[in-house]
Amino acid sequence: MKQILVTNDDGYESEGLLALVEALRPHGQVTVVAPSSEKSACGHSLTLSHPLSFISVGDDFFKLDDGTPSDCIYLALHSMFEGRKPDLVVSGINKGSNMGEDITYSGTAAGAMEAVLHGVPAIAVSQVMDFEKPLPDFALAKETISDLVEKIFASEFPLPPRQFLNVNIPPEVTEAATKVTYAGHRFYANDAHLHRNPRGKEYYWLGLHPLEYRAREGREELCDFEAVMRGHISVSPIMLDLSAYASMRTLDDWLGV
Repeated sequence: MKQILVTNDDGYESEGLLALVEALRPHGQVTVVAPSSEKSACGHSLTLSHPLSFISVGDDFFKLDDGTPSDCIYLALHSMFEGRKPDLVVSGINKGSNMGEDITYSGTAAGAMEAVLHGVPAIAVSQVMDFEKPLPDFALAKETISDLVEKIFASEFPLPPRQFLNVNIPPEVTEAATKVTYAGHRFYANDAHLHRNPRGKEYYWLGLHPLEYRAREGREELCDFEAVMRGHISVSPIMLDLSAYASMRTLDDWLGV
């Protein structure tokens, strides 16, 4: 039986996580290790300042006390799967998008990153949504991830080592085409909200930025934002190599080496 390891960054009680587990169970033995609390936008961080503990909350279902998604995958691979590896890691279903440069912030994407660092194929899946509307039922996300996993297990993972699939599901769509995309260029603004507590002490809440973006120059394919905004499922191959190869000659000349 295939072994599937699951995590997320919305916490172990997230509706998206439970929907993902339901979608994956027909495809193999599912083990869940998820953060005990929400860790959205924690990036690819590991916890080095205090110890971590697995807490069982069900059959093959664990929360990691104050852990990040990267912690969850790292520790699960080196304890629960010691001497062997799961066949696949799936991180999600995230409540919200993970497109463009948001991938670098994303705890959901980080769970997949951690997996491929250890040689395990991985998928990150996110449900794009309007936070002013009710939570979606994740039906299209469940169907999409089920189809992808079935295809992977019937053949092979389609990417080379240290690359993962980043999937974004459009909102409020019952039928959608799947488009292979690249990570678009997102625009950011300062959305920090200043407040004061009853004693006058200032504090800030960081808000949500609108999904403003542009396609990258010289690309004929759709970027992830474009695909989702047109009602398509976006599937992007993401690699961990962050080297700017095209700038190496420029840097050589600038340094005079």
